[in-house]
Amino acid sequence: MIDHEGEKQGIVPTRDAIEMAAEVGLDLVEVSPNAEPPVCKIMDYGKYKYQMQKKKAEARKNQKTVDLKEIKLRPNIDTHDYEVKARNIKKFIEEGNKVKITLRFRGREMAHMDIGMKLLERVQADFDEIAKVDHKPKAEGRQVIMILSPR
Repeated sequence: MIDHEGEKQGIVPTRDAIEMAAEVGLDLVEVSPNAEPPVCKIMDYGKYKYQMQKKKAEARKNQKTVDLKEIKLRPNIDTHDYEVKARNIKKFIEEGNKVKITLRFRGREMAHMDIGMKLLERVQADFDEIAKVDHKPKAEGRQVIMILSPR
């Protein structure tokens, strides 16, 4: 048993430990039930639960969630339009988010899938130093999808 000041008291019968806790006005809490003999501590259980709740809330607050941002491209994109999309991709990756690049084909563009693949290779080469490819370019119907994540 450990008393309210954090000092070891040794092996104490349960009844005596409960009486000692009552004298101080605190609770007897079983800290390690699987130990032989079980370890108990005299403490304010309500205060202990409150502190544990605060620790969990703090850990949750400091947690960073990774979002999946999407950038949509077309195979015949102009250079300035590409640069704007590239700036957005860079901003998303620097914020720590994953980026899903969707390349959509319409009509006769489906006959020239190689142009789209070259565009995705260009994106991959442009962001090779700050991002890695999670999912390689994969065709799904009329679109090709690639996912980049921060290094």
